[in-house]
Amino acid sequence: MHTLGVGIIGFGFIGKVHAYGYRSIPLFYDPPPLKTRLVGVAVAHQERAQIAAEQGGFEFGTADWRELMAREDIQIINICSPNKAHGEQVLAAMAAGKHIYCEKPLVVDSAEAARVAAALPQYQGISQMTLQCRFFPATLRAKQLMEEGFVGEVIGFRAAYLHSGSVDPARPMGWKQLKSEGGGVLQDLGTHVVDLMEHLVGPFAEVLSEMRILYPERPNQEGTVVPVEADDQAVMLVRLGNGAVGTIEASKIATGTEDEIRFEIHGDKGGLRFNSMQPNYLEAYDLREPEAPLGGHRGWQRIATVQRYEKPAGFPGPKFSIGWIRSHMHCLYTFLQAIAEGKQGEPSLQRGLELQRILSVAEQSARTRSWARL
Repeated sequence: MHTLGVGIIGFGFIGKVHAYGYRSIPLFYDPPPLKTRLVGVAVAHQERAQIAAEQGGFEFGTADWRELMAREDIQIINICSPNKAHGEQVLAAMAAGKHIYCEKPLVVDSAEAARVAAALPQYQGISQMTLQCRFFPATLRAKQLMEEGFVGEVIGFRAAYLHSGSVDPARPMGWKQLKSEGGGVLQDLGTHVVDLMEHLVGPFAEVLSEMRILYPERPNQEGTVVPVEADDQAVMLVRLGNGAVGTIEASKIATGTEDEIRFEIHGDKGGLRFNSMQPNYLEAYDLREPEAPLGGHRGWQRIATVQRYEKPAGFPGPKFSIGWIRSHMHCLYTFLQAIAEGKQGEPSLQRGLELQRILSVAEQSARTRSWARL
């Protein structure tokens, strides 16, 4: 089995998640779709480069991400850098002919989106977006049930991705709270929940949005109080092509939440619901079950999806409680499988562009306070 070299740009929290995935996939999937080795890692500061290389098990570290593009022993580029850098790095990886595994969002403005869209037809590599919420067994099963027509015609839905880290007004802002850096909760959490819901219920037709900044000023990393420019909460009213209406919320001011993505889908034959804080179960309601006598068999059923991934996944086993990072690993596995099979990964870079268009339209709707068509 041929071994492909990997270069990861960025080694903060999410870069470490990607490195963990590469190092762990041979244990969790037997056999893995292909062999990889962690060759290089690029970070912002040279003094951290060697530390990152040692922590992640890379052969070298650098403060210049372009060095990864130039290396012939690196065939895969993982983009785990701050949002604002994604567009330039994606274009460079495409030009270098690398396979690309990119964190969301793909780009942060329409100009970058246009450049990536123009380059895509000539790109010969395999690529995929890191949208791991699709890859819990529970959400994979939800997709299967939707495709089988379990819920019937969608009547409505509600979904949210909730954090609470911005409730404290004294918490210093990082780059994720800076609009100029591609920050804001719509870009950060909204990308995931918008992708998951459109993946499950079908294309959105139009949106009506509202965005909120909780505190007009916060301290920056140096302790200076500065104006806040990025949204803490975004709420979208979404209409599907069949007229069904649903709601989507992304918030970092949802007091009492940790890292919680949840959805409910209601149809004329049944319903589905999921909460990532109970990730072992998908709940399903079948309207076709009899409700007599005394309720019959009608009611919400908990489907124990746990870690029931299909083979070659086999470790630690289907019955053991699943965790957040496991969905990241399966997302990465599908990317490597796509490379091995010579097919495009899903969700693709094209999907990343589509998501950026939806988010841009949602922001436009919030500015005009009117419905906006997609």
